[in-house]
Amino acid sequence: MQTLDVISVNIWQMLASLANLILLFLAVKKFLYKPVMKMLDARRNTIQKDYDDAAAAKDKAVSDQKAYEEKLRGAKEESDKIIKTAVGIANDREKEILAEAKLKADGIVRQAENDAILERKKAEDGIRKEIVEVSALLTEKMLEREVSADDHKRFIDSFIESIGDENDAD
Repeated sequence: MQTLDVISVNIWQMLASLANLILLFLAVKKFLYKPVMKMLDARRNTIQKDYDDAAAAKDKAVSDQKAYEEKLRGAKEESDKIIKTAVGIANDREKEILAEAKLKADGIVRQAENDAILERKKAEDGIRKEIVEVSALLTEKMLEREVSADDHKRFIDSFIESIGDENDAD
């Protein structure tokens, strides 16, 4: 029979191949695997940091939104308070203006009444003077003589008293 040299097992060659494989594995592990793993860990940490930052930004946005809504409520309450205060001040001012207007109107009415009384007295005095003059003329005509100043004064006083008594009776 013939020996097959082609399929022979060479132990030294297998050991050398195994040693080469182990050396290649160690070299790949030392120079490629560790740096690649280091790079993957850094990338994983960066991604995790980005996720954490996004979650923190979301939490901050939610808290900022709540703070904004609270401030908005506070501003609305304050604006309502300011409006109520302004309405109260306006109502008070309205009352003051109405009171001043009433006082002025009362003053005008009193002044008009006083003016009317004065005008009435002036008119009465004017009428009395005319009556005195007419009565003096009539008396002079009736007596056909000159009336002395004392007589004239007595006639006038008695006439005015009689007119005053008639007005008081009305």
